[in-house]
Amino acid sequence: MALEVLMTAKTLARPGIDLLEQAGCSLSFLIDGTEAELAETLRSKPFDAVISRTLALTSEMIATAPALRVIARHGVGHNNVDVDAATQRGIPVLIADNANGQSVAEHTLALLLAVARRIPVLDAKIRAGAWPRSMTGLQLSGRTAGIVAFGAIGQKVGHMLKAVGMNIIAFDPHISDKAAHEVEWAGSLDALLSRCDVVSLHSPLTAETAGMIDAERLARMKKGAILINTARGGLIVEEALAEAVASGHLAGAGIDTFMDEPLAADHPFKPNDRIVMTPHMGGSTDAALDGVALSAAQNVIDMLIESQIDRRLLVNPTVLDRLTTPVA
Repeated sequence: MALEVLMTAKTLARPGIDLLEQAGCSLSFLIDGTEAELAETLRSKPFDAVISRTLALTSEMIATAPALRVIARHGVGHNNVDVDAATQRGIPVLIADNANGQSVAEHTLALLLAVARRIPVLDAKIRAGAWPRSMTGLQLSGRTAGIVAFGAIGQKVGHMLKAVGMNIIAFDPHISDKAAHEVEWAGSLDALLSRCDVVSLHSPLTAETAGMIDAERLARMKKGAILINTARGGLIVEEALAEAVASGHLAGAGIDTFMDEPLAADHPFKPNDRIVMTPHMGGSTDAALDGVALSAAQNVIDMLIESQIDRRLLVNPTVLDRLTTPVA
């Protein structure tokens, strides 16, 4: 009998589909891509695995899937999955193996350049018949960039910005081998914010980091600085950022992730053209989608067929004590 796998989206990149089908898995997709449809689909069939993309996978949904044995994230974040509920059920939650890191880093640079050189505004004015040669932008070379969370993506962004000619300061309390990285380290987030012309966020969304960029911290940033977020929307208090840009304290912001997606019609970022927005697509490139699909599919196969887990990618390691089938 084929193993049943549910993708919580309308599609999956072909390499991931091929890998699952070659392993004898039967793959199902959502048609409309809504949370209501996801909840109903989970009740309709005994799925062995879920590949989770952007929709929330709640404790209630997990409870309606008695056959579920693994949740594989289609990405590196996992705040849309109720990890505690999965752990209580003995279900491992695994993230993808940083397959989209390069694409997210490139998107970070793209947003920064778009804000610093006001590219969307210039493009819109030309299309409207103007020729805005009097507008000026910011040169990045010689300025200082702060990287908040210096994991794989943060390091890639740091290398790119250093190549542009920027000085790099990093803050990450969870990195112990700081001497191995050729950057200056800030002793605190506040110290970094006060010194940097550009601040780029790459933190996971946790109880510790939620809302960490609030009005008080935005006020600590240098006047004329730029804030970039390609990590998680919940890191920023959005109303406070909108005010910081509108007041002229910040030169602008580049935002790819938001507290609630898609944006409400009255979202405070929308009126300000100094806030450049993209719809949570930092990892949406051909190479990244192929890589993430392969990694998620491999996590499913490893757990269901090979009885093994890549512990580097396991979000809830305490689940290992709850598994009825031993894993390698």
